[in-house]
Amino acid sequence: MTKFKLKHLAACIILAQAQTVHAEDLLTIYHQALGADPESKSAALNVEITKEQTGEALGEMLPQLSGSANWSKNENDNGRPASKFNPNPVSNYEGTRYYASLNQSLFDFAKFWNWRRANTVEEQYNAENIEAQHALMQKVIVKYFEVLEAEDQLFFYQTEKNAMEKRLEQVQKEFSKQLVKITDVYLVESRVDLLKANEIEAETAVVTAKETLKELTNTPFSELYQLRDNVQYMPLEGQLEQWIEVAKSENPSLAAQIKAIEAAHDSVTVQKSRFMPTVDLQLYYYDTNTGYQQSQLGTQNSTQVGALNVSVPIFDGGVSIHRLFESEHKLELAKNENEAKIRALVKETSDSFLSSNASVRRIEASQKALKSAVKSSEAADMGFKKGVITITDVLNAQQEQFKAKRELSQAKYAYIKHRARFMRSVGMITEQNIEEVNNWLQPKAQPVVNLSVN
Repeated sequence: MTKFKLKHLAACIILAQAQTVHAEDLLTIYHQALGADPESKSAALNVEITKEQTGEALGEMLPQLSGSANWSKNENDNGRPASKFNPNPVSNYEGTRYYASLNQSLFDFAKFWNWRRANTVEEQYNAENIEAQHALMQKVIVKYFEVLEAEDQLFFYQTEKNAMEKRLEQVQKEFSKQLVKITDVYLVESRVDLLKANEIEAETAVVTAKETLKELTNTPFSELYQLRDNVQYMPLEGQLEQWIEVAKSENPSLAAQIKAIEAAHDSVTVQKSRFMPTVDLQLYYYDTNTGYQQSQLGTQNSTQVGALNVSVPIFDGGVSIHRLFESEHKLELAKNENEAKIRALVKETSDSFLSSNASVRRIEASQKALKSAVKSSEAADMGFKKGVITITDVLNAQQEQFKAKRELSQAKYAYIKHRARFMRSVGMITEQNIEEVNNWLQPKAQPVVNLSVN
């Protein structure tokens, strides 16, 4: 095979490999996490469980119908020998029994309030299910952009290290010509070593961030879409006080806690109702041709009964009163948890609102700082060539330039993560928010393959 064909084949293989790289965007990662997240699945199952418990509580108030049937083959031996007066000491006969019963609670407040409590608990778990979905959306956004942020930091450290290594080569050549001091060489070498250490830490951060994201999806991924350069980072509108009120009324976690308080109230009422009399209606039908110890009655005997059963609790060893006190303590516990959640929600809403808007200002300031750092680095290079400044000044200017790049990147990702926190705290995070952020992404630029053959 000619040299031309070998080069052409190698170029085609490289191009084919570059085209098969599969990148995942934010929306794809979210759908993967939605199907794999055990916490959201558990929250949905809790809703189904409470639905069944509500049905159980309702069933206790509905008519209870039961029945039974019995057929027997009986042999009766009276224990006396056969005689004129006892011609059949042993008799065989078939026996049947039929029983049907209908019971209906007429007055039982405990059953009614237990059904009310079950309905409230179902509403509580519905709210908790919504909160689990919101939590998953925020986690996907945060973990996704933590990977991008870690990759950016690694890229900047690698780029700075490469630039510093080129600077080291330049300084070593100048030292060989006795244009710079040996201390200048040592200084650049120390900067290179430090950047290598930073690169190692950044590589570890990338691996950790990827593993954390993979934990959500339980699916490996190769590449992630990258953040566009032309995204408009807009501050959140409205007043903080207004958003706090929105959070108190719309946050599903707080709504679930309010339902927990209502359920605790109902539990107290259930226990109080157990001190009241209960009235049940009982209807039953009994038909048999056998009597005591399966003795033959000779005729079919049937009984129909309608009764009102009144049960009055008198003393149960203090069990009911202790259960009442227990439910009252649980009610106070739910109220305290609600107060703690309100305070935490106010803090989270305030912090995420202020941090989001502060990130916008930080992005603007970082962009200006980067422009200034670039100019300062260029001026330092020019001054070093003219011999008016030292190598230390050049290295410091170069370091400030890369620092500005890293801080700008961090500010962008901080804005997105704080914004997701805010949307969750006010109960407004939806899949549409993920789609909106997903539009800020683009596929990662692949290296250009040169197909030209010399």
